[in-house]
Amino acid sequence: MIGVNVKDNESIDRAINRFKKMITRSRILNEYKDRQQFIKPSEEKREAMKKSVREERRRQRENY
Repeated sequence: MIGVNVKDNESIDRAINRFKKMITRSRILNEYKDRQQFIKPSEEKREAMKKSVREERRRQRENY
């Protein structure tokens, strides 16, 4: 569980910003959003292939 201890003489806004950074770095929200909807394994594999093709094309454009 992620938590933030508020330090002495620290504003609440700054503590909230630290908390938000911790959540984004731990990718908890991304995992939560991924689990909201079931995706068939075949569709996951298809999307992974599409992503790899896009990345390969991008790498080839950068090399020229």
